[in-house]
Amino acid sequence: MVLFLIGIAILIVGGYLYGNYVDKVFGPDDRPTPANTKADGVDYVVMRSWKNELVELLNIAGTGPVLGPIQGILFGPIAFLTIPIGCVLAGSVHDYFIGMISMRNGGAQIPNLINKYLGPGVKKFYNVVITLLLLLTGVVFVYTPGDLIVGDIMKKDASSSIIWVVYGFIFLYYLLATLFPIDAIIGRIYPIFGAFLIISALGIFGGILLSGGAGLHALTQSPLLGLFDIHPTGQMFIPAFFITVACGIMSGFHGSQATLISRTVGNEREGKKTFYNMMLAEGFIAMCWAGGAIVLFNLLAQTKGAEAFATGATPMVGIISRHFMGNVGGLLAIVGVIVLPITSGDTCFRSLRLIFAEQFNIDQRKAKNRLMLSSLIFIPAILILFFAKSNKGGFNLLWRYFGFTNQFVAVFALAFITVYLKTHGKNYLMTLIPGAFYSFIVMSFISHAPIGLNLESLLGLQQAGAPDVYSVSYVVGIIFAVLFVIGTLKIADKRKELILKEDK
Repeated sequence: MVLFLIGIAILIVGGYLYGNYVDKVFGPDDRPTPANTKADGVDYVVMRSWKNELVELLNIAGTGPVLGPIQGILFGPIAFLTIPIGCVLAGSVHDYFIGMISMRNGGAQIPNLINKYLGPGVKKFYNVVITLLLLLTGVVFVYTPGDLIVGDIMKKDASSSIIWVVYGFIFLYYLLATLFPIDAIIGRIYPIFGAFLIISALGIFGGILLSGGAGLHALTQSPLLGLFDIHPTGQMFIPAFFITVACGIMSGFHGSQATLISRTVGNEREGKKTFYNMMLAEGFIAMCWAGGAIVLFNLLAQTKGAEAFATGATPMVGIISRHFMGNVGGLLAIVGVIVLPITSGDTCFRSLRLIFAEQFNIDQRKAKNRLMLSSLIFIPAILILFFAKSNKGGFNLLWRYFGFTNQFVAVFALAFITVYLKTHGKNYLMTLIPGAFYSFIVMSFISHAPIGLNLESLLGLQQAGAPDVYSVSYVVGIIFAVLFVIGTLKIADKRKELILKEDK
């Protein structure tokens, strides 16, 4: 319980103090925002501050801050410290600067920001990576809510044919949300969705605090989970934890959502509440589900032993919800978890449409153009979903690629933010250091993972059934982190004159 409460305190106090510092470094002012200067009634629309905050939160909070912490807590209660510290120092900083820099650049999407601050060569590679991420994210956010609806709401087998009907309705909603002006559907229904989100998070949080002796014992003693533990699947805390709990700490996907909302903010001074604070709120959601998971895993372990830790993250959502909130409250919590990916999936596809439109100069005020782009986007998404659903282990493979790509995209964002800060004479270490750390994380992970280079196995250093060995992959990660630092600083020096000239 102590680590859990310390983590919550870090989110609140640390977030308030560091958030104020971050806001001071950027220096928001009263200049007109893109929502005012480029208003088109579709994507550039001034929305109220509270609505922007709620839309931003629901956009960024997919299944990541629920399923990720449920899996990540199996590394031990260290998650109660890692999640809030990472959220305050990295995730919220990442989201804030992307949203604010986008506003200073006319609401530009990240590919154009990459082009300006890192150069056209980096942009070409980034376009491939961000397209892959948004497609994978969109598919994940169809798959997970669809399975929860069929399995926990309809009480049917998620492998039955009915699942494709549910998937179809989710895709239909995504299509409508992608086509219509942002305030026509998203801006109107999100307050309703937000209520379910808040109820589910607060319900789990209250349940943890009031769970009684058994729950408190699980949080304070946690006999089967040490402070640092090797994951039951054999994964090491570094780097696997930061890939698994991506969305509760830092997520590259959030950048595409921050630039979306940068087009609806009416005043720059709303930026801290809209971008930085909403990431703190996602960190709180992640902490709640991590706390609920450790209680339930340990309670289940009393009857099932080590087999309890093999329970999948998706089934654990229903178990945790009903344990802390009863049948009725648990149903509301499950609905809240279903809402999370749906309210991220719609804006995910919308962001992809805007990125393509911006790259190919396609006027989005015309409905036929929006329909054309949306249709092209949904075709590969449906094919990926069919693969993931039709193959054994397909979703696990999808989730691992999603997790890696998600963090890889964040490295690009932290690089261009660093360039922006350095060229404008501001404290660039606040993004250079997290960028170097995550460069190490993503490269050591993909160098070791079977879905990547699988270096240790190829070199005969990894034994079957033994904990993961990263001896070579750690070295590769360190080299990549050093190159990230050197390369980012060199780009900043090389492009400084051009950037300052464009920013006048």
